[in-house]
Amino acid sequence: MIPLNPWEHQNAIKSLYSKCVEAVCDKHSLTRMELDILLFLANNPLFDTASDIVQIRCLSKSQVSAAVGLLEKRNFLKKSYAGNNRKTVHLEICQEAADAVQDGKAAQERFLQIIFKGIPEKEIEAMKRANVQMLNNIHEYLKEESK
Repeated sequence: MIPLNPWEHQNAIKSLYSKCVEAVCDKHSLTRMELDILLFLANNPLFDTASDIVQIRCLSKSQVSAAVGLLEKRNFLKKSYAGNNRKTVHLEICQEAADAVQDGKAAQERFLQIIFKGIPEKEIEAMKRANVQMLNNIHEYLKEESK
């Protein structure tokens, strides 16, 4: 019998997601980190800095920085500044990345179809609300612990 504790299924979920996006990475010659960054920016337009990616996705600053640099070299990302603020660099997806982003979003949609198959929409919405609260709790705890 499969254990019902969802924390014991994290690796299975990660494996499925990796399988879903693997072909996209291969097709567009992207690392998983590079694709993750493009999709994060595409799916979260209000969070458009490397710091946002590091904080929200709990990724290492050095890995995000390196991947952003490679995406910029390929003209998949463009850096810009807002107004007179020269400290905060905003990241913008370039047209050259459009196909990769489109394919990545399709892979994400396929992933969601697989994991939510057979689950009523009402229950999916409840799961989303609970997930948001859990993530808020995690970020709040991690912020307090780092003080």
